[in-house]
Amino acid sequence: MSSDRLDRETWVDAGLAALERGGTTAVSAAAIAKSLGVTRGSFYWHFSSRDELLEAILEQWEHEHSDAVLDALETVPDPRERLRLLFDAATSKPPSIFVRLLEAQGSEPAVATVLNRSRRRRVAFLTAAYRNAGVAPAAARRRALAAYAAYVGLAQLVAADGQLFEGRERRAFARELSAMFVPA
Repeated sequence: MSSDRLDRETWVDAGLAALERGGTTAVSAAAIAKSLGVTRGSFYWHFSSRDELLEAILEQWEHEHSDAVLDALETVPDPRERLRLLFDAATSKPPSIFVRLLEAQGSEPAVATVLNRSRRRRVAFLTAAYRNAGVAPAAARRRALAAYAAYVGLAQLVAADGQLFEGRERRAFARELSAMFVPA
């Protein structure tokens, strides 16, 4: 980049890419400035600290990968279709950022806060979809937790072996998840 003073969004996007590549330890003003081809001075126009940048990155991740997805799915009238679309979205691409956040939640309080909030919203969404599909309240909650646990487990499996769920296998897995977790 030619400008030494980038906008805040550019720094957040570059920070998200750094997080995906190397986890929260890769989120630093110096490393991101280097990847952008600028000095750290631009960073300090937008952020007072690395923690402030990390919070902005987490906010963007939560919006793009949780809130926006669930908000769009909430407009789908049929709860079963809502669940099918969610499972398809959850398996459509590798969850590399999510895995990085899972790895960091024990050492980064801001990450733990965002993951907990996201988990609660996702489980509430699943529970409501199951309830709307006619599943009793307690069973709906249990199914929601089981479905979310399957997602977390899948994320960790993909992180351990990225070739485990490629192409057709990933699509077949999404269909299998739907068969197991979408009520008839």
